[in-house]
Order: sequence, then structure tokens, then C-alpha cells
Amino acid sequence: MRSQLLLQKSGKNPAAETTGRSFEQILGEKGKETTALRFSKHANERLASRSIDLSSEQVKRLEAGALRASEKGIVESLVMVDSYAFIVNTRSNIVVTAVAGNEDKIFTNIDGAVIS
Repeated sequence: MRSQLLLQKSGKNPAAETTGRSFEQILGEKGKETTALRFSKHANERLASRSIDLSSEQVKRLEAGALRASEKGIVESLVMVDSYAFIVNTRSNIVVTAVAGNEDKIFTNIDGAVIS
């Protein structure tokens, strides 16, 4: 009890003193680490078989679309980038599959879409 009173009076966070970083900073760093999308084996096969070669700008747009979907609570998202369609599981940050613009476009088991 005495240590809690001393903490309130001093206004210092002993955990921050020992690590040099606050909980908020650590949490923010962890959030940044998980934003990069990974491609499943199936998605990589689809990219190769459909000759889809994404530029770094397109990958950034895909990541931004997945992040926007996640912020809206969408778990299985369709993310459109130019003429490509990607199914992204936002909980695991994994691109499940990819479709080129010249293919039939029927998407099932999604709960939202982002067109960027």
C-alpha cells in the first residue's frame, strides 16, 4: 500500500524506469511489427501461375487496404488493387489467394471489401 501511495505522489512509473519505455511505446512497437502481410503458399502459387508481379507501391496499397479492413472489423476481406483481387485474413495478416483481372470474379466467405 505504501508503494502505491509513493507512486501516486511521485507520478513516476517504476516499470518505465527499468526498461526506459512505457507500456504504450512497447505496445505501439508490437503493433508496427504485425502490419506486414505474408502470402500463403496457395497465394504464392496463384501469383506465380497467373504471372502477377506486384510493384512495391502495389504491395503498400494492399497492406494499407488490409489495415483499413482490419480497423473496420473485417476478418476475411477482399482487397482490390488495380485489376488484382486479393483475399486477406486480417487477423493473421495473410494473403490467402490472388486473382488477376481477366478471370471470373466470384468471391465467397468474405465479410467485407476494400477497393483501393
